[in-house]
Amino acid sequence: MSNSPLVSYTKLSPNHSGRRNHVIDTISIHCMAGNGSVETCGALFADPARKASSNYGIGSDGRIALYVEEANRSWCTSNAANDHRAITIEVANNGGAPDWPVSDKAYAALLDLLTDICRRNGIKKLLWQGDKALIGQVEQQNMTVHRWFAAKACPGDYLYRRHGQIAAEVNRRLEEEEETVDIAKLIAEMTNEQAYQLLQKAELHAKTVAEPAWSQQEGHWAKATAEGVVDGTSPERPMKRDEVIAVLGRKGLL
Repeated sequence: MSNSPLVSYTKLSPNHSGRRNHVIDTISIHCMAGNGSVETCGALFADPARKASSNYGIGSDGRIALYVEEANRSWCTSNAANDHRAITIEVANNGGAPDWPVSDKAYAALLDLLTDICRRNGIKKLLWQGDKALIGQVEQQNMTVHRWFAAKACPGDYLYRRHGQIAAEVNRRLEEEEETVDIAKLIAEMTNEQAYQLLQKAELHAKTVAEPAWSQQEGHWAKATAEGVVDGTSPERPMKRDEVIAVLGRKGLL
């Protein structure tokens, strides 16, 4: 089990229960209830007497810290079962109660971190309904908040009201990455015959596309010839075969 490569500061806390007894399938976003830096938060969690910690912390400057490795259960949500299955994240606040807002940099870093956590832990999608009754039913809701387990305002109304928005943006990124991977996999598995057929289709399609206005302007052919682009004597570089074919095709010489 790995930790996020987005971490720029590490101060491991002794306040944890060791290895988890459940796979990671949940996210719990918290607020620091103050504008603490990642160093300040790390110092607090380093105190055994405090008996509190989180897996990650995010400062208002957008820096991300690691306090408890993902493989271990942090002491964060006042609920052992939730902490055993959830990655917990403390986010600094650049304003006070009752909203406890966070900075744009902290919010952006939170989205990046959540996307990375989901990707590495096989969480295909973040689900949020704001329903305490769905705790543990990760097929319907895999985001939890501290206020459901203790008499706290955490994560503050600012982040709480944005949980749906956070889930939507992280899911958009995950879907986009999955599409990119699928295309790369398709290309890697393509046979030579399939590649040739695809190239033929592309060439046929290219013939149906109108030549852009910039390439139709007078003088381009003469200029390219004069500067040695066409005959390969240009000081820049000689034309490649596909470029020569493109040029001749546009001039109707093929």
